[in-house]
Amino acid sequence: MGAEVFFPIDDPEALAAEHRRLGYRAAVCPDVPVEDTARVSAIEQAFAHHEVVVAEVWAWRNLLTPDAQARKANLSFVTHQMALAEAVGARCCVDVAGSFDGATLSGPHPENLGREFFDATVENCRSILDAVKPTRSCFTLEMKGWNLPDGPEAYLALVKAVDRRAFGVHMDPFNAINSPYRYYASGDFIRECFRILGPYVKSCHGKDLAWLQPEKNVVFRETVPGRGGIDYTAYVTEIARCGAPLILEHLSTTVEYQEGLAYIRRTADRAGVPVA
Repeated sequence: MGAEVFFPIDDPEALAAEHRRLGYRAAVCPDVPVEDTARVSAIEQAFAHHEVVVAEVWAWRNLLTPDAQARKANLSFVTHQMALAEAVGARCCVDVAGSFDGATLSGPHPENLGREFFDATVENCRSILDAVKPTRSCFTLEMKGWNLPDGPEAYLALVKAVDRRAFGVHMDPFNAINSPYRYYASGDFIRECFRILGPYVKSCHGKDLAWLQPEKNVVFRETVPGRGGIDYTAYVTEIARCGAPLILEHLSTTVEYQEGLAYIRRTADRAGVPVA
């Protein structure tokens, strides 16, 4: 398990040591140009020395923005991040498919669940992978409740359509919980995600979800694991079966991350699930 680390020192060895001090065995790769081969090598060696898995390289860009120039630039950036993931030996590079809404990273749009969106996403994934030709890392996307892939079946269809060995799954079931059915039966939904996608899972994200003003529209707020209603027993059990790292995200402070990880460890311990 790991989490985002707030650390001001720009030194790979010190950063890797800080992960271990906090009890983390997985990490997000720090920002670095892939052309800086010396620093990329230093990051890989430092994290390996401290036995911390480089789980993910982040590439948060909208690959389907309607602005052609911006779309081209975003595709170039994500391709760079995929190359970095390969160079540093990360489990995966992770992005979102994007949105036809050009004002956001992956916000809702009426055509984000259609065939054009699906086909364009396939083309983008193939373009990135064919440019980098990774052999030890994978390119992955996150599910979204209002964009494709919006659930495990849609993700599996995408895996088959992309048809590249290095296209995998980033498991963030929280992003796909978009109804009371998936929220109240989150354990069933999580198990279904892993049943369908388990062999392709490279890395996972962790947080929790709580109702926001439940007397109004269906809105869930991200929160610290243990403060919401997601079935973490199901989640840690399924993650352990596929052997993927778990990175907590979107929390505000190290204290919150430590609280969340402590809750997950207690949950795993009660479930008899080994956690590093």
